[in-house]
Amino acid sequence: MEILGVKFAPLNIPLERRLQTLAVAIWVFITPFGDLWGYIATAYLLFYTQTIRYFVLLYFLWMYYDWDTCDHGGRSDWWIDMFKKSVFWRYFCGYFPLKLVKTVDLDPTKSYLFISVPHGILSMGIMGSFGTDVLGCRKLFPGLDIRAITLDQHFKIPLFREYPYLLGCCAANAKSVEYLLSTPPKSPYTGRATVLIVGGASESMESTPGTYRTIVKRRKGFVKLALKHGTSLVPVFSFGETDLYDQVYGPEGSTLRRIQNRIRNFIGLAPIIFSGRGFFQYSFGLIPKRLPVTVVVGTPIELPKIEKPTAEQIDKYHKKFMENLIELFETHKHNYIKDAETVTLEIDL
Repeated sequence: MEILGVKFAPLNIPLERRLQTLAVAIWVFITPFGDLWGYIATAYLLFYTQTIRYFVLLYFLWMYYDWDTCDHGGRSDWWIDMFKKSVFWRYFCGYFPLKLVKTVDLDPTKSYLFISVPHGILSMGIMGSFGTDVLGCRKLFPGLDIRAITLDQHFKIPLFREYPYLLGCCAANAKSVEYLLSTPPKSPYTGRATVLIVGGASESMESTPGTYRTIVKRRKGFVKLALKHGTSLVPVFSFGETDLYDQVYGPEGSTLRRIQNRIRNFIGLAPIIFSGRGFFQYSFGLIPKRLPVTVVVGTPIELPKIEKPTAEQIDKYHKKFMENLIELFETHKHNYIKDAETVTLEIDL
């Protein structure tokens, strides 16, 4: 039904689909604005409660003790595993739906650095694939302790910091990634898979439906880290990620992009103007569109261990990674992209 140009959802939608939409709506309400909610909740508990405020002060002591956990492999308690398998994530992944595909078996005793593109607006494909266990990532890659990398500032926010910890995430900084690449995992795991969305906030500003733009060509730090520790690089492509939201797009050099870059440099987050759908209508809102997203894990690229790689060595293996990424995209795009013949991977950004 359409009224004044707004397409409303029918009333007879099955309960399962309603619950899926609710799960994604809750996630969107909490995750992108989590830093703000964390500060607001902490201030309220401190200044407007009588007893709980003392528990908050004790929590601050815990934060001080726990401050560097995000740089040392994150948490791995049994209740975190339970959270990652909860019914909430089943509804979340079923909404789009999300799908995780592997192309080759990985050695369960080795360390891998998964490099994922594109970032999209909120990286929901990677969140569902590796931040939860609903899609069976541990069955697909047995023996590997899979850790997704997210903004390190999230781990500094009172209360909200527990959320990325519950998903098994670690901080997006060199110290954290080096720890994961150099330190053996705890039992029962025998190898590691560190998932890095290398484009970050800059790449999210390139996300528009029907396009696949990545800035990985000008990001080489991950290759240096992988060479330093002899870690295999694995290209990962999230097909459909960029179709979930519309965005007011400002190309490089435009006034809008200059404003966005200044704000991003100040707060660390990209100030994107985007729109998906609402809870009861399909025309606008913060909920992503109900479109399939498929995360495809490619073939590992073996790297030698070079403690101090030269610029030439970094460029050599970065070029090899780019070639493998393009090959992965071209090989699988016909399976997961509509009108794939007209869609290309844009890397010269």
